Amino acid sequence: MAWVLLGIAGIFEVLFVLSMKLSEGFTKTKYFVSSVIAGGTSFYLLSLALLEVPVGTGYGIWTGIGAVGSVAVGMLFFKESKNIRKLVFVGMIVSGVIGLRLVSG
Repeated sequence: MAWVLLGIAGIFEVLFVLSMKLSEGFTKTKYFVSSVIAGGTSFYLLSLALLEVPVGTGYGIWTGIGAVGSVAVGMLFFKESKNIRKLVFVGMIVSGVIGLRLVSG
């Protein structure tokens, strides 16, 4: 169950970053509120997952999900570049996240 919570926490981390972007420097109230809720939820779920998952592994996976998800959101919705070098490095992050999960019982 801890691994599921960690994955959901990572998704809320992406929602947090997306809401921050849409808040335009926290000037748009509904996106400011959604960023606070998403960020709080993400941290809370991470804290629950860390009751069972080793801290280094959990934090690494959580930040990896957030990083990859944020890059994907940027590419899909904000017309950020999709060059091969960026995709290779995102793939390296994904490989690291998978590797951490595989070596963590």
